Amino acid sequence: MKIGILLPYKENFSPQYPGAVSLFVYETSKKSKFKKNIVVFGNTEFKKKFNLKYENINLFKNPLLSQTKQYVNKFITLQKRFNFLIIEIHNRPSYVNLLRKKISDKIISLYFHNDPLSMDGSKTINDRKYLLKNCYKIIFNSNWSKKRFLEGLENKFINSEKLIVVFQSAKKNNIKILNKKQKWITFVGKLNRAKGYDVFAKVIKKILDKNKSWKAKIIGDEKRENISLKHKNAHIMGFLDHEKVLNIFKKSSIAVACSRWEEPFGRTSLEASANGCAVIITNKGGLPETVTNAKILKKLDSKNLEKNLQFLIKNPKKRKKLQKLSIENFYLTHEFITKKIDSYRTEKLQAINSFNIKKRVKNLRILHITNFNERLDGRLFFNTGRRINNGFVRLGHSVLGFSDRDIQKYYKSFNDLKGAKTLNDKLKKTCYNYKPDLIVLGHADLISAEQIAELRDDYPNARISQWFLDPLNKEGPDYERNKSRILDKINVVDSSFLTTSPDVLNFLKNKNSFFIPNPSDKSFEILNNYNKSCNVDVFFALSHGVHRGVLKSGKTDDRISFLKQLIKNTPDVKFDLYGLDKVQPIWADHYFKTISNAKMGLNLSRGKAIKYYSSDRITQIVGNGLVCLIDEKTQYRNFFNDKEMVFYKNISDLSEKILKISYDDKIRKLIAKKGKDKYMKYFNSNLVAEFIINKSFDFKSSKKFYWQK
Repeated sequence: MKIGILLPYKENFSPQYPGAVSLFVYETSKKSKFKKNIVVFGNTEFKKKFNLKYENINLFKNPLLSQTKQYVNKFITLQKRFNFLIIEIHNRPSYVNLLRKKISDKIISLYFHNDPLSMDGSKTINDRKYLLKNCYKIIFNSNWSKKRFLEGLENKFINSEKLIVVFQSAKKNNIKILNKKQKWITFVGKLNRAKGYDVFAKVIKKILDKNKSWKAKIIGDEKRENISLKHKNAHIMGFLDHEKVLNIFKKSSIAVACSRWEEPFGRTSLEASANGCAVIITNKGGLPETVTNAKILKKLDSKNLEKNLQFLIKNPKKRKKLQKLSIENFYLTHEFITKKIDSYRTEKLQAINSFNIKKRVKNLRILHITNFNERLDGRLFFNTGRRINNGFVRLGHSVLGFSDRDIQKYYKSFNDLKGAKTLNDKLKKTCYNYKPDLIVLGHADLISAEQIAELRDDYPNARISQWFLDPLNKEGPDYERNKSRILDKINVVDSSFLTTSPDVLNFLKNKNSFFIPNPSDKSFEILNNYNKSCNVDVFFALSHGVHRGVLKSGKTDDRISFLKQLIKNTPDVKFDLYGLDKVQPIWADHYFKTISNAKMGLNLSRGKAIKYYSSDRITQIVGNGLVCLIDEKTQYRNFFNDKEMVFYKNISDLSEKILKISYDDKIRKLIAKKGKDKYMKYFNSNLVAEFIINKSFDFKSSKKFYWQK
């Protein structure tokens, strides 16, 4: 496989004054299994280049021609002799359009190292739609950058398979380096307001006056701003060679990266962490994603920065613990990141795996009526209806899926405005042809009770059941509506199955109702986050309705207040939140790719907790190896202990437990693994499907299901 890498114009691919993009390309390319087939293209006036195959694109000054167009056109000419399979463009989305006009047979991947909304070629929604259509992969240096790219884009335009987050990388030092730490506070970067240098310069004078034995090492320059800092223990060293910077990090005890601007990713904090510094960062852009453990400033001001610096200086045990955690938990190594990059490159060469599908013995004929969401193009494929359906199939039954909402939408007409008449008629005809032994309804509200009663008369040996997943708390959302939806067909079905315990619902007494857990499914819950290091501490996503798919303006949600208070109470924790603050909800494959980077998942439902109720997010959290944070009032302690899930009493209790787990990866991995193991063993779709069948037919069996405790 031949790979051509096109750097931004005037990006110095040289050990002399290299940019962050050049360092990233150099470090990952030299460790790539495709190293021999990689050629880097750029433009630099420095004679010394990094030791990789490199082609310098020299341009002649012509005021009548765009330098960008000249640069890309020259690359198009040069690349012809290499016959690249993949062309990787770094940090210049505008190059994609220029290339696509003349090269249609190449696979183009685009790397973002900055805010996509600040760059020509990706500022507008139409720009980003074009990139999604014309790029094989779009690779972001942080989740923050990815979210910015997705801002304003409707889900129907997003192919999450194309979107990858690949962080910057650094060389991880040996923990023995902690013995060589000096009383140094280091600042590396442009000496300007955007980097927060004005605040640092003001604070460091006070710190050095109070702590005579400490020194400040300041590396960087800035021609456009002049921020004064004079102190005998503050050494302003100017721009230094990258290796010299790393050597200073090795000796520094504290590193400060206090950016004021929304920095997409911070190389300073990354390298400081890899070299065992106690790092102080601001909560800006992708900075929190650069480190596993740090002091995070929620607000950049002199008082806040001074307080945190003074704390680390006066508490050597806490400082050394943070240094140790920084280096122990650091995982964004060159090797790790290179493997991620190479894995996407390898996709094009891999054959599609073939799966052995075992022959199934027919048993029952099951007509499963629920919303299979055909019209939503797979966005809601990973839902509970599919899980239950999978369980029926795996048990060896013949299953016919009947997607009521799709049929209703497709068959609307002037004579049947809602499509309900056609839907019920089609169900009748389907039963005539299929002759089901069991009819299972899931939220099939437009199927009338009268039609079900008619089917009972037509097929007296068939059993009919319904399952229901929505909340049934009196103080929760849509209580009366949800209650009426269940009761609508309660007298014409044999049994009902709910994800709320029926014994706390007075209206279901003596109605042959049973609790079922949200089922996990081995084909859906395939992540094992407990097996790896994760960059995000807590993940949570909400929506204003799964079928809507986007946020509804003006809609209130009690969970937003809860989340904002939780964030306020938990200052040094990295949250990855969707469905609030203009960040749209996420679905399907995009959802799974996002949670793959999280340590914990917050299982938070609307309204007050009620016995056993949870949305299906619980399966996505526990089933994928995240630590599940759940309100103890759900009474899930009846099924799981404190070594399998984390139960909280209130926000304060939750904050404390999140902090504890975020600092102790061993405990996090242990809880997540035990939680997944138990959930997948006892709450899986096969068992839930079997339970529905057993209760529907009133099979007498000695088998007791775990949730029947």
